[in-house]
Amino acid sequence: MSLTFHWFLPTNGDSRHVVGGGHGTPATASGRDRPPTVAYLSQIARAAEDLGFVGALTPTGAWCEDAWLTTAMVSQNTERLKFLVAFRPGFVSPTLAAQMASTFQRQTGGRLLLNVVTGGESHEQRAYGDFLDKDARYRRTGEFLQIVRELWEGKTVDLHGEHLQVADATLARVPDPVPEVYFGGSSPIAGEIAARHVDVYLTWGEPPAQVAEKIAWIRKLAAEQGRTVRFGIRLHVITRESSEQAWAEANRLLDGFDPETVASVQAGLARSESAGQQRMLALHDGGNRDGLEIHPNLWAGIGLVRGGAGTALVGSHDEVAERIKEYAALGIEEFVLSGYPHLEEAYWFGEGVLPRLEAQGLWQHPFPRQTSSSAQVPFAGTGNPR
Repeated sequence: MSLTFHWFLPTNGDSRHVVGGGHGTPATASGRDRPPTVAYLSQIARAAEDLGFVGALTPTGAWCEDAWLTTAMVSQNTERLKFLVAFRPGFVSPTLAAQMASTFQRQTGGRLLLNVVTGGESHEQRAYGDFLDKDARYRRTGEFLQIVRELWEGKTVDLHGEHLQVADATLARVPDPVPEVYFGGSSPIAGEIAARHVDVYLTWGEPPAQVAEKIAWIRKLAAEQGRTVRFGIRLHVITRESSEQAWAEANRLLDGFDPETVASVQAGLARSESAGQQRMLALHDGGNRDGLEIHPNLWAGIGLVRGGAGTALVGSHDEVAERIKEYAALGIEEFVLSGYPHLEEAYWFGEGVLPRLEAQGLWQHPFPRQTSSSAQVPFAGTGNPR
């Protein structure tokens, strides 16, 4: 089995410092250091493609550029990289979303993956005109995925659900291949939706024991539905030739956190309705600098200023490879990674960790190396990639 690795497109801006925000909090000022232009994002995407990442996640929300539009443009500057497009079911009709996905597949040669984000923050949802409470949003997500999947199968769909209604819905052309659906959530109702509808269940980077509990939970629920689900994990990475170099970089990032910004972001995230976000907050326990390594090589410092994924694998290339093997042994098959800045860190991981996993038979490059052309897009950031 070859593990699958995805990178991240920072449509909220990039920097040599952590770009905070998310989950209802605005992007921090560092997001302006490298604006998320199509040229810069395309350079990251080309690098990821060349290094052997299968896809790239784009976030969703008020803090970043629209994922659909951005990836549609960046896709024209890449050849094989897939795009894990995050979107919220309540903001677009299921029939239109199914049609958009079908169009995306045809125009990119089948390079769309979908990350369904139900939305954990009611105040942010209301800004988009969505006034359902959290549990109702999840029930609507279930109806949404039922409609979309049936449309992708070529069926004519009639559904009069609690939240969604369609009549005689059909697609003129179904997607080929059908996009895989990724989904995360830690609440009981999120588990039910995942078990019934999704292909890959994503968890944020919690310690292995907690990840193992989540995997067992979703596996059991999926088995009760007669289904199997694959598992992925969302993490940041700081990997260097030596452990000392990696931790020096983590401490440099930490030194750049403004205390007022940390306090503001933490206050905002404390109001989050997301069970997963509350689990992230519990990992750093208020931000004691000496207690941020919560498992060997697993650092919770990112979560001091960033909502959502708040942990990073920090260490030498060998140490990070060992932690990846530890998660893989639990059943994690896909790793959605990122690092600041995203261009440089893609190279650190791609040239440092992936060859070590390849040598152990845990990974193989998904694309013919000689055909990739990442160097064709000029460097759009600041400084040298390495």
